[in-house]
Amino acid sequence: MGTEKNGTVNNLKRPFFILLVAILLLMPIIKPAAITIKVASLVPEGSPWHRALVKIAAQWREISDGRVLVKIYPGGVAGDETDAIRKMRINQIQAAMVTGKGLAYIHPDFYVYQLPFMARSDEELDYLFLRLRPEFESLLEQKGFTLLAFTKSGWLRFFANTEAKTPEQMRRLRLFSLEGHASIDRAMEAMGFQIVPLKANDVFAAMQGGMVEAFAAAPLVAASMQWFALAPNMNSFYWTPLTGALIMTGRAWGMIPSGLHAQLLASAEAIMDDLYAEAMEVEKQAIDIMKDNGLVIHLVSEDNLEKWRQIAFAGFSFLIGETISPEIYEQTMDILEEFRNH
Repeated sequence: MGTEKNGTVNNLKRPFFILLVAILLLMPIIKPAAITIKVASLVPEGSPWHRALVKIAAQWREISDGRVLVKIYPGGVAGDETDAIRKMRINQIQAAMVTGKGLAYIHPDFYVYQLPFMARSDEELDYLFLRLRPEFESLLEQKGFTLLAFTKSGWLRFFANTEAKTPEQMRRLRLFSLEGHASIDRAMEAMGFQIVPLKANDVFAAMQGGMVEAFAAAPLVAASMQWFALAPNMNSFYWTPLTGALIMTGRAWGMIPSGLHAQLLASAEAIMDDLYAEAMEVEKQAIDIMKDNGLVIHLVSEDNLEKWRQIAFAGFSFLIGETISPEIYEQTMDILEEFRNH
């Protein structure tokens, strides 16, 4: 009886099991919901930096099989860098391509490698990034952000509406400073410069109205933003490096499946590494175009360059301990000395 009863029960279960399997096979495969990462940037649409973001978006979509989608907001449509960082903190956007100044807005120790004449070449800057990357990643993590990739984008040079090869000449002009960096403004004012803090998107109008007469920018930025047309005098020496990074909120990064992290990071870093060579080639072309349209490049003598070095050291020295931690400053100096003596 028992065997007969068990056989009957099994016979009853079998059709239900077959039906369940059939239903599951006929059901559409449900993929995990896609994660959309909104990325803000000041860079103009069509510029090398914007094209790099477009490549990252395409590769991330492919790597993740459509699970990670990147939506780009170029040209400052999401606001300036401080606006973008504030929006990241409240999850209105999840990522941004920011300059070194934007990184320093998150944590002031990022100013350390941006001090005038601190790094003297691309090679020194690369070595600093390599050696300081663990510290930089930690600084961002403390503030709730994840570092995806660093990038170099050239060197800042001074542009002015008249010749200004010496500090004395530059002191007579109203000099643009990116809004939101009070300690840098104080340093520049200590050097005797007339600082005009503004958002980057307001500079062109300020120059048209005479509020700004000079600025420091990479030539490609001066060309792409059309600022050079109102300040067609460029000094030959490098002031500070133009650097940046692609960063994301730790919250958004944590929502992306961890199994994808390594591939996504490798993709972003490879594209950002390639970006520098492309940007420098485009910058050379931009300088030629600007020269054809009235740009004058002023060679600065070694004597005048030494004057710039002296006032920069005096003006920025108070930042050590007040804004930049002495520990990371000393570490940076040791790394540079190591590189130069190698």
